[in-house]
Amino acid sequence: MRLSRYILLVGLIAIWQVLSYFGVIPKYKVPSPIDVLLGIRDLFIVGLPPGYRLMQHILESLNRVFWGFLFASMIGIPLGIVMGWSKLIKRMVDPIIELLRPVPPLAWIPISVLWFGIGIKSAVFIIFLGAFFPILLTTVAGVVSVDVVLVDASRSLGAKGKEVLLKVLAPGAMPSILTGLRIGLGIGWMTLVAAEFTGVKTGYGLGYMIMTARDIQRPDEILAGMAIIGLLGYLMDRILRLVEARVLRWR
Repeated sequence: MRLSRYILLVGLIAIWQVLSYFGVIPKYKVPSPIDVLLGIRDLFIVGLPPGYRLMQHILESLNRVFWGFLFASMIGIPLGIVMGWSKLIKRMVDPIIELLRPVPPLAWIPISVLWFGIGIKSAVFIIFLGAFFPILLTTVAGVVSVDVVLVDASRSLGAKGKEVLLKVLAPGAMPSILTGLRIGLGIGWMTLVAAEFTGVKTGYGLGYMIMTARDIQRPDEILAGMAIIGLLGYLMDRILRLVEARVLRWR
């Protein structure tokens, strides 16, 4: 049954390969799946630029996403819980959030380079912005959605404000928080390429690798890099789904 979910994907790749083989899709514009696989092989063995191999590109990108996502979670979840708990704080913070939230993370690239220079700090900041708002808003929504009866019952049993916050609201909001983490990680991963377009001092990063492939006109390695990003994003989402299933076994 689990393999059946991939039938459509495999079928589309097969059609792509056939159309490319017969020249319906020009290879110089869209390389065939086989060419993309060969591009991935070259990235592993030779690297791009030569000597800068794929595995190190992956590790550097994962490191940037990890820190951006971690900071977004460390700030977004506590702030979201407090905003959902206190109407006063929510009224005070809401205008700031709603003013900044519509600004795309990519629009922050020039100012991030100005603030942090070219390197990991700038990339982490852009990824942080991509992940922060979904985590914050879903946490607020989760806290607000907790049944008032549960809050009143805990207070009637002698629970104080801090205990209600940590033992009733936070656990009750956990499904929404975990959903926000998945969404935030996905958006943070999406901003990775743009964040690395600002430049990387180490010479490593999937976004930087794709940009290099563009500069030397290697569409097969561009698509190879895109395929790697998509696969890693899928695997990270699956990991978070497993964590969600374990944490929310009571549902």
